[in-house]
Amino acid sequence: MSAAHTHLSAGVAVLRDTRAGRYFLLLRAYSYWDFPKGAVEPGETPIQAAIREVREETGIHTLEFHWGQDYRETEPYNRGKVARYYLAHTREEEVTLAANPETGIHEHMEYRWVNYGQALKLVTPRVKLILDWADAMASEQHPIKVAAVRE
Repeated sequence: MSAAHTHLSAGVAVLRDTRAGRYFLLLRAYSYWDFPKGAVEPGETPIQAAIREVREETGIHTLEFHWGQDYRETEPYNRGKVARYYLAHTREEEVTLAANPETGIHEHMEYRWVNYGQALKLVTPRVKLILDWADAMASEQHPIKVAAVRE
């Protein structure tokens, strides 16, 4: 991220595998669908922020970073904001949309576990680039095996 990008958000493209196939978790804020993400707080690394945001926004506590800490960033949007996404697997299906702990406001109105084709119909071009990357990474035959992160 260059100095021109004044705001960094971090999030996770969360996926889970089922008998019916691979599903991605998308959250809806107003009419926009995205992966769980939020601002990196002072003293926090982007990966720490990404894990915290997933926990706060979805209630998911166990993420398996099978592909290491590789990430993709969006092009700057909304006055220089950049969103960095990691890829992680979870076995958790239940999602709890909680209110922001600081404001008490629900940031998301809905969530969906969707397959790639369904996700394509929901996301913006900015998020589609992340979806494409995540799907390609998840399709690789030999992901890095790392321990699950549970917070």
